[in-house]
Amino acid sequence: MMLFWKKETRFNRIKKKLEEAKRKDAGLVVFGASSHQYKVHEKLAKKELADWQAKHQIKLPEPYAQLLTKVGNGGAGPYYGLYPLEKATAYTDEHALAAKCVLYPEMSKEEWNHLVGALIHDEDIPDTEYDDARNRVLGGMLCIGTQGCEYDMYLVLDGVHKGKIVYTSEVYADHPFFFVYEDSILDWYERWLDEIILDYDIWWFGNQMPGDEHALIQVYQNDPNEETQLKALQAMFKFKKISQPTMKFLKHVVEHSSKHRITAIRLICKTSLKAGRGDLLKLLQSERDEDFMHALGILHGHSKSVYLAECIQVVVQSLGRVQDPEMLRHAGYVLDAADAAAFHNFAPFLCHDDPKMQEAAIYATRNCKDKPANWEVIDQLLAGSSKDVMKYTILYWGIIPHEKLLPYYKDAWPDYKDNPNFREKFEAGLRELQLPDDYFDRE
Repeated sequence: MMLFWKKETRFNRIKKKLEEAKRKDAGLVVFGASSHQYKVHEKLAKKELADWQAKHQIKLPEPYAQLLTKVGNGGAGPYYGLYPLEKATAYTDEHALAAKCVLYPEMSKEEWNHLVGALIHDEDIPDTEYDDARNRVLGGMLCIGTQGCEYDMYLVLDGVHKGKIVYTSEVYADHPFFFVYEDSILDWYERWLDEIILDYDIWWFGNQMPGDEHALIQVYQNDPNEETQLKALQAMFKFKKISQPTMKFLKHVVEHSSKHRITAIRLICKTSLKAGRGDLLKLLQSERDEDFMHALGILHGHSKSVYLAECIQVVVQSLGRVQDPEMLRHAGYVLDAADAAAFHNFAPFLCHDDPKMQEAAIYATRNCKDKPANWEVIDQLLAGSSKDVMKYTILYWGIIPHEKLLPYYKDAWPDYKDNPNFREKFEAGLRELQLPDDYFDRE
């Protein structure tokens, strides 16, 4: 057991790290920091803690009790911060609070689906039965804070996993709630402070494996389990920069692991597009559509980099291979972000037999400057097209002001004239052609 003076040393260290994290994140850019501003509430008196435990017949996990009485009763913490004890208590039914926690790490999808079956399959379940079923899922846990929207953080109050933090969401089939890696709330809390101080990307703090570059490389190299290896790699996305030894390690993964190659390339490109350019080119030039799609996903968001100009050119040259709407959509994202989306490159898709391909091409060319000059192509696009194609044409291109296209717009007018946004587009096109606003209402 840790000696008392060592516990005190740890809490003093946590308080110092809170001040250091506040200085590091002076602009409060870390997710949720603007809510708590790294301030903790007044510490919980030991008598208040004892009264709470007596009232609810629950002995809180010791590390959590120490956090409340030695650091603060809520306030600064991961995401939007930690609730004060009384507020945390209010989120769970009193009987459920004292129940046994039925969740555990690595719960199988099958067991989870059986546990939450009534919550996801029975739409007509009475409110009382719904509450009972949900209490079974959340029983034996205390809601200590929220991540926003449907995501919350719970603390296990009893059983083998007492003291563990659980991230919850709405109940979905095949998605058991997530247990964080740390066994103690103090370890979890201090890791949060460390990662802020180290300037990591922690938008989804706690969901990934802890550790610095060296520790994660060691996990990957020493654990033969491919799933564990993948988690070690995925945890590296929190690093804004990586060292040369880590870059060398990732290059080795690219060359020797078919299963983890894409993740390693994504990591390389996240921190050094120059270093990842060669691997991206190989993906783009691969005959496998899956590789091409992965490359588009990596390029999206980095398209303006001077290091990727050659990659962008390969995407343009490869449009002829595209036969899938999703692939065309992603190619459009990349080229538009790189200011490289030319109307003539996407024109062949505008008359495609698949309306989804047409829609993707319409969206990809929404910012092209040469659309009006290609009214003949638009004439072919609109001839015999579905209403959805017409809708996307007007939504993303507006009304192309050419007299040859007026019959199409006149046919569509009754469906859109009562929509203010669409009506404005119609009338703007008419004004450009110097036609009256009521042109489409005339017989």
